[in-house]
Amino acid sequence: MRWRGHQGPQAGAEAKSAGGREGEARSGLTPGRGAATARGMIVLLSPAKTLDFERALPPLAVTTPHFAEEARGLAKSAANLSQKRLAELMHISPRLAKLNADRFRDFSELPERQALYAFAGDVYSGFEVDTLDDAAVAFAQDHVRMLSGLYGLLHPLDAIRPYRLEMGTRWAPRHKKLTDWWGDRIAALLRAQAAEEGSGVVLNLASQEYFAAVENRLDGLRVIHVDFREPGPNGPRFVSFNAKRARGMMARWMCEHHVAAVEAMQGFDSDGYRFDPAESDADHWRFMRA
Repeated sequence: MRWRGHQGPQAGAEAKSAGGREGEARSGLTPGRGAATARGMIVLLSPAKTLDFERALPPLAVTTPHFAEEARGLAKSAANLSQKRLAELMHISPRLAKLNADRFRDFSELPERQALYAFAGDVYSGFEVDTLDDAAVAFAQDHVRMLSGLYGLLHPLDAIRPYRLEMGTRWAPRHKKLTDWWGDRIAALLRAQAAEEGSGVVLNLASQEYFAAVENRLDGLRVIHVDFREPGPNGPRFVSFNAKRARGMMARWMCEHHVAAVEAMQGFDSDGYRFDPAESDADHWRFMRA
């Protein structure tokens, strides 16, 4: 990973526009594995459609995405799509289609922000990255990965530009859909990184749309899927908003407590959630909300 100073961002509309502060790597965050981190699992998250390039940030370390060149190539190809075609492919309004057409056209000129601080959807409202200390952010950098339709696989501090390109999009250069374009590349990188961590364990907190990019491609790894439910009149029910926030809260809990052993994740208890052994098996865990 290449580390460099933070670039102050600006963006518009869907990604709120204003500036951030420039600076060198924040004290306590150093290249490579920090003293507070430990070998252990990798946690997978989905990205967010909603972006925040507006709020001011303290000086932060920045890393370069592994698939930065691929992202530039995808953006260049997507820049050839008309606004109407983007609206059809992404199921978005004409206003958002124009915004994203402009983003793809001007991609190389757009500002950058660390992925974990740029994503602002429900998962990331649960993560609450702005209140994490340096040691927890360093732990996240080692153990959290975000799947991305444009960038493939991201570390939390990888610099991204404003974009919208969902993994389930049925478009890609010379392919019918984006997952086909990525092929085994994302999974191969994830396999290598999980092997480097030593445990060979992936805790999947991503949506099915994004996990599909690596599903059935993680041979040799133990993959644990996590399900969040809450009581309902007819039994346990899935509530999308709450489940998304819980995914972010679980990732945060791991980083705050520097959890290296995957079984220790069953101790997650934020916001009234508890591990439900009766409804779980070795690689499919359910957490019920009180």
